[in-house]
Amino acid sequence: MVRKAMYPINDIFINRWSPRAMSGEDMHHDELMTLFEAARWAPSSFNGQPWRFVYAHRNTADWERLYSLLVPANQVWAKNAAVLLVIVSRNSFEYNNKPERTHSFDTGSAWMSLALQASMMNFVAHGMEGFNADQARKDLHIPDDYTVEAMVAIGHPGPLDVLPSELQKKEEPSDRKKVEEFIFEGTFPVNK
Repeated sequence: MVRKAMYPINDIFINRWSPRAMSGEDMHHDELMTLFEAARWAPSSFNGQPWRFVYAHRNTADWERLYSLLVPANQVWAKNAAVLLVIVSRNSFEYNNKPERTHSFDTGSAWMSLALQASMMNFVAHGMEGFNADQARKDLHIPDDYTVEAMVAIGHPGPLDVLPSELQKKEEPSDRKKVEEFIFEGTFPVNK
């Protein structure tokens, strides 16, 4: 599939996608820190930076703790990732401890910054909902004032044959809805 923008945008947005095929090759610590540095510069309400990342490199003592949180369908392919992340957001502002309504929104900006940087560095960064968030909270000692948002598998691109045949068929960039399907001028339409 050839992805095409409907309006002029930078190719970085079109080139980023979420493959599953990863080589199993290790990722250098400084490369991972570069991804976190990109996340660091994401916008946030009152510059609160509510995002937190719990990570484990492959072949370390912490890997199994994060890997075991994934549903079996994600374990099948994420086993070849170099790094796993759990993304967490703080529910309140640090400066006054009042609720921060946009903590998830802001944390999504940090994730997108990380994902775009990964794409520019030719890494796979695949976000996932398929994991046990309650178990993550318990096993990773995440405080009650934080929301467990998502998990991410990061690694070097790998060949298709590392995936089961049913996943090999899905391993291509997907298209997107047309802009007109998600924008509404003036008011939200009835029955949407």
